[in-house]
Amino acid sequence: MFPIRDHNPSAQTPYVTYALIVANIAIFLAMLPLEQGSMAQSRVYFDWALIPARVAAGDNPFSLISSMFLHGGWMHLAGNMLFLWIFGDNLEEELGHIGFTLFYLLAGAAAGMIQIVDDPTSQIPVVGASGAIAGVMGGYLLFFPKARVDIFIFFVFFFQIIAIPAWIMLAVWFGIQLFNGFGPGNDGVAYWAHIGGFAAGVLLCLPKWLREGATGFWNKTHGHPPHPKAEYPFSRTNIPRVKRRD
Repeated sequence: MFPIRDHNPSAQTPYVTYALIVANIAIFLAMLPLEQGSMAQSRVYFDWALIPARVAAGDNPFSLISSMFLHGGWMHLAGNMLFLWIFGDNLEEELGHIGFTLFYLLAGAAAGMIQIVDDPTSQIPVVGASGAIAGVMGGYLLFFPKARVDIFIFFVFFFQIIAIPAWIMLAVWFGIQLFNGFGPGNDGVAYWAHIGGFAAGVLLCLPKWLREGATGFWNKTHGHPPHPKAEYPFSRTNIPRVKRRD
């Protein structure tokens, strides 16, 4: 189950969101010629990825920012950019272009710091924009909890698209991060960066939300976008049944 779009169109062009997507894709494509596991690739990760033990020792603090623009594979990149495309434009409209840029970088840096606190001796490079994007999701939850999000559900031979309130989708996502963050296993995913980024996103947006009236802001907008929601012509989608031949 994963989101494919929201019903929350922005009234302004999200230039920063688009620029971040382009930058992430361009950097990923630029690294493709580097052979997997080669010295050149290892050097890039050493210089630009977040290595908790190095930063904890006071070395290469800039990697808290640079690591956001590196990705470990096509699916890693595609998933992050999908989430940024869905949730980034509305938060950029709410915070403004400059405010959203600062917010994104601060949320990503906070996500990296929480990952360092979780495992300060780790020598494993941490890469990806997911911490910063988790921050975007946290801010989105604060401002637009009832915006509709289309979820694609796939299970064996069944699939369909359903629209649910954003708070449900984001709460489930955050719950999964907490479950895995406290879990005993280690599948290579920086769950605490996701948790820290999400929490940072909520905290960074909290002052503006309070200035807007806090729960009064929700009462005014009913938790929905401040403009008409988008409507998409979709319906329940199942794989067509094939008639059995005798």
